[in-house]
Amino acid sequence: MPKVHAGGDAPATRGRGRRVSTNLAEINVVPLVDVMLVLLIIFMVTAPMIQRGVEVKLPVARRANAVEGERVFVTVPATFRADNAVFLGNERIRLEVLQERVRQKMETASEKKVYLRGDGTVQLQDLMSVFDKLKDAGVADVGIVAKAPGDL
Repeated sequence: MPKVHAGGDAPATRGRGRRVSTNLAEINVVPLVDVMLVLLIIFMVTAPMIQRGVEVKLPVARRANAVEGERVFVTVPATFRADNAVFLGNERIRLEVLQERVRQKMETASEKKVYLRGDGTVQLQDLMSVFDKLKDAGVADVGIVAKAPGDL
């Protein structure tokens, strides 16, 4: 808030009259708010572009149930036979490392469930090798994820 000082009898202020001074401790927040709004808009526009999932064509089942609760997904892509790599969530890892990484995740999980998603073109033997690694890691339940006929 500006403060008004009276001219008084001091010889230095004789010709000036009243003087207004501002307090330097006040911060002007308008530029700060403008910058924050611009940053918010930038992040809102770029965030959907950054997020990418794993492209998998799930097999269709007539009686597929929705998965609820905390989920750990292991995805076997169509390129599994060539590169021997799977996805743990969105992270690409080699099959040899899968057992240890799943064991680390299961230490803190309340339910020891893992959901296995396989591309429709993956052979059953490839799914079984991943399934064996999950059981060796101490996973109690392994569910195989399929999509319902109406899902896209």
